[in-house]
Amino acid sequence: HITPEKFFVEACDDGADDVLAIDRVSTEVTLTVKKDIPPSAVTRPIYGILGTIRLVAGTYLIVITKKKKVGEIFSHAIWKATDFDILSYKKTMLHLTDIQLQDNKVFLSMLSHVLSVDGFYFSTTYDLTHTLQRLANTSPEFQEMSLLER
Repeated sequence: HITPEKFFVEACDDGADDVLAIDRVSTEVTLTVKKDIPPSAVTRPIYGILGTIRLVAGTYLIVITKKKKVGEIFSHAIWKATDFDILSYKKTMLHLTDIQLQDNKVFLSMLSHVLSVDGFYFSTTYDLTHTLQRLANTSPEFQEMSLLER
């Protein structure tokens, strides 16, 4: 969900009430609840957040807008991110000079090119950041940690 002040990222899992709120001015990231999302927010589906990047015009949020299932590992779905969107935290570009606007446009083009290169994969339930051998040799405590905690 997008408002002029914040990005709200809502999980679509059953029973999930937490919402990630990203302040577009301070860039502060907090957890809130669904009822805090204003009805006026522009809503669109995304499949994940790739990250943020700071360019000439300010900070941008990179989100996954399309995905394709490419396989499974131990019944865990593996997805390929096939399309992205680059969302500006700034509401306007009036603070930039013509040269800065041109530089920012070039950097956005370069970023779009990198994102179009094949090879961005993810799983919401399986740890793709460790080899199968390493995962087999980890402690039970590590196995019980969420992917975020790892």
